[in-house]
Amino acid sequence: MDYRLEYRKYIIGLVAIIIVVAYIVRLFFLQLASDDYKKNADSNALLKRMEYPSRGVITDRNGKLMVYNQPSYDIMVIENEATGHFDTLELCQALNITREEFKQRVATMHDRRKNPGYSRFTPQLFMSQVSDEAFGIFQEKSFRFPGFYVQQRSIRQYEYPYAAHILGDVAEVSPAELEADDYYQAGDYIGKLGVERFYEKQLRGVKGMKIFLRDAKGRVQGSYQNGKHDRLPVPGKNLTLGIDLDLQALGERLLEGKIGAIVAIEPSTGEILCMVSSPGYDPRIMIGRQRAQSQAELGKDPWKPLLNRAIMGQYPPGSTFKTTQGLTFLNEGIITQQTPYPCYHGFVHKGLRVGCHGHGSPLPLVPAIATSCNGFFCWGLYYMLGNRQKYATVQEAMNTWRDYMVSMGFGYPLGVDLAGEKRGMIPNAEYYDKNYKGSWNPLTIISIAIGQGEVTATPLQIANLGATIANRGYFITPHVVREIEGEKLDTLYTNRRYTKASRENYDLIVKGMRSAALGGTCKGLAHYDFTPCGKTGTAQNRGHDHSVFMGFAPMDDPKIAVSVYVENGGWGATYGVPIGGLIMEQYLKGELSEASQRRANEIQAKRINYGEDKR
Repeated sequence: MDYRLEYRKYIIGLVAIIIVVAYIVRLFFLQLASDDYKKNADSNALLKRMEYPSRGVITDRNGKLMVYNQPSYDIMVIENEATGHFDTLELCQALNITREEFKQRVATMHDRRKNPGYSRFTPQLFMSQVSDEAFGIFQEKSFRFPGFYVQQRSIRQYEYPYAAHILGDVAEVSPAELEADDYYQAGDYIGKLGVERFYEKQLRGVKGMKIFLRDAKGRVQGSYQNGKHDRLPVPGKNLTLGIDLDLQALGERLLEGKIGAIVAIEPSTGEILCMVSSPGYDPRIMIGRQRAQSQAELGKDPWKPLLNRAIMGQYPPGSTFKTTQGLTFLNEGIITQQTPYPCYHGFVHKGLRVGCHGHGSPLPLVPAIATSCNGFFCWGLYYMLGNRQKYATVQEAMNTWRDYMVSMGFGYPLGVDLAGEKRGMIPNAEYYDKNYKGSWNPLTIISIAIGQGEVTATPLQIANLGATIANRGYFITPHVVREIEGEKLDTLYTNRRYTKASRENYDLIVKGMRSAALGGTCKGLAHYDFTPCGKTGTAQNRGHDHSVFMGFAPMDDPKIAVSVYVENGGWGATYGVPIGGLIMEQYLKGELSEASQRRANEIQAKRINYGEDKR
């Protein structure tokens, strides 16, 4: 008996059984488990059209409408249905485009790098934001262009020429954004900058869907099952900003012809009342089909108008920083309220000199703040970093100092609800050990006591310092959005953040800042009746010094804290103090007096010559 033939019979039978079982399993999945064929059949019989929600509107704190929506029309195409013969030239004429543009749009649509979701069977964006005229012409002739149809949506409109850096803008979603979030498809719009970006998920809403039934020739016969499966779009949530539009407008006026920033905060809530970055731009040029060209032109501008200096500019805070030093020295027991330090037209010790303007000497803390004495604060840091009874090493003392600065909102981003915030610089012992190879002492780094050297801060951080002093020891993370429709703010923007210094010590700093406003370096504020408190800064620079101011008002019931930073503006009293005073007056009084209006006009007319090579 031939066993090989016997085995072969079994093997052939086994193979046949496996093939039959495989076919049965495949038929089961195709007919029962899988709905691929059903989907294909549905795609031929049904037409699904996206319904876009209206984007949430944006108002200022007083209800003034800043951002709203206008109707817009996109031309969509389902290529699998655009198979009939139609006059391409007639379509181009209807949409006011050339044949070359037509070919380019088709090529872009087919490019899976730019359009990852491309399919011949689904709606694809052919042309966005067509004009009303082109829309009317296309609608009349749309029956001649099978596969093409109009998709209605809305575009943003910015009511005023202010607050571009705060509001941001909306533009077509990029390939990277398509990959990052499957909510979007090619041709959708997304917030790119400012509030529009940070609160994109709240503003955008939720898309809806309408399903239509088609006949064998692809013609729409009406709603599928009377709209049973349709999904209505959910409108985006409206936002109320903390911004006071009139205050914002004044700030932008005052910084015309200057490079710098103004930030005002409501101390009790952390709401940002105005945020000005100069030079800026009109947000109304960043809408529609002109956006790309406008952005390109702004990007080439050497003055960098797209840069939000209020949160991205990292500057030496100058003498505004002396308030943090006084608080630290008091809290650490380095000084008392009565401790005097000498000032021989500056800090002079072991061959090192840090200059200062003329004033009485020696001085305790309160008059040292009022006169902005460099000598006092340099001596304070010198004795703190050199105190071996309290700190075992200079490194321990340095890191203690660093911890105070961080608790006051420096050295790290505060967490404002805008993208791109910079952290500034607060050095620590490790930084100096690395840069000086372990060989450094208080005299090496003495300039940080007066807000110079390695220390940098953003105008937002300086304004937040003013709010913290106004609150006598705490701040709420500064934020632009005051209210989200139907939603609570993140607790980051409602919880208090306390510093390491005591309330009693803050009272002394307030006393010094009030004294500065009455007869010290901020005496330009003395005529106001709302008890302003202030601190000037003249930040040293490679060229002309920067003019800096930080203050708040009223002293005992603070409603506004403000920082002003004017690059190359000279003394703090030259631009910082008068601008800060006008900002506080506008907000607290609701308008400027006639004298203040004249002063505002004078400041607005002044231009600082930065030279051709500025930045």
